[in-house]
Amino acid sequence: MPPWARLLIVVGLLYMFLIGVRLLEGGIKGVTGGASESLFEGITNPLAALAVGVLATVLVQSSSVTTATIVALVAAGSLPMEAAVPMIMGANIGTTVTNTLVSLGHARRSDEFRLAFTAATMHDFFNVLAVAIILPLELAFGILSKPAAAIAEAFAGEVGGGKFNSPIKGAVKWGAGHIESVLELITDNEKALGVLLLIVGLAIIFFTLMLITKNMKVLIAARIERSLNAALAKSGVIGMTVGMLITMAVQSSSITTSILIPLVASGLLLVRNAYPITLGANVGTTITALLAAFAAGTVSGLTIALVHLLFNLLGILILYPIPKIRVIPITLADGLARIAMNKKWVAVVYVAGAFVALPILIILIT
Repeated sequence: MPPWARLLIVVGLLYMFLIGVRLLEGGIKGVTGGASESLFEGITNPLAALAVGVLATVLVQSSSVTTATIVALVAAGSLPMEAAVPMIMGANIGTTVTNTLVSLGHARRSDEFRLAFTAATMHDFFNVLAVAIILPLELAFGILSKPAAAIAEAFAGEVGGGKFNSPIKGAVKWGAGHIESVLELITDNEKALGVLLLIVGLAIIFFTLMLITKNMKVLIAARIERSLNAALAKSGVIGMTVGMLITMAVQSSSITTSILIPLVASGLLLVRNAYPITLGANVGTTITALLAAFAAGTVSGLTIALVHLLFNLLGILILYPIPKIRVIPITLADGLARIAMNKKWVAVVYVAGAFVALPILIILIT
């Protein structure tokens, strides 16, 4: 098969893969219903607010939706800033569940799975470490909310509303919508449809991941592989910029980080070079909250959106510049992946425990 034909196949598979991710997200929303909406009510404890941010994002499968909702609630005066800040941090943690679930698609091939699971969970560990460092400082000194409020005050009245529609996200939504329309012919029950979307989405993800990895290994020569990694290895800023721009274009950090999984699993991209791209995606995803804040037109709404941006920037400034600190999330992720490679149930327990059971427990006890 000529390389150009194989490249077209990979592009088509990537499109189907993103449709699978979209269907998976829709299935989770359908199964959970509107459970996330009531989570935001009456939360005052910072740890509970953090857990709500995680759980709400897992339920709606989008940190963009969670942060936009938080911005709207703050702007309307329904959610105090003290609770909104840890919720925003929790949303950053919760959004990593999508690419972690995607990595499970490589579970049958141990070496690929170790790389894929490492690439997914290093995002988890980075966000958790950032929260562990920054949240106590925010609670004690307001290191995010105070400068965010000052900037918001300066910009008050100078910004207008705006909306950006990603053509890539639109194309994926179009494809997923057609599949969903077919499934709606089978059942009109929301829960049952959610289960069908979950099953079909997972099937598409598993199938496309297998074929993407197989074709990439044939398509990408070792020379190109080395050139790509060498370019990203020169400067982490390059990788962060790539991650930020892609995420701003597709309006979803989950799409950016999920695409990285098969690239790392196939050996095209080294884990350490995927790391800064992931951090850039963290920054890029804040554009949704900023657009929502500009549209809301309130100082409080803009303040919490800026908190989201400043949190991600500060996390990078704390954890990335010093090499010995920079590698901590990767080292922790690799250790967990090596365990999960031999005991697949560990990966399942990790996902269910970290993203669902633990947040629920924290909410209940606080």
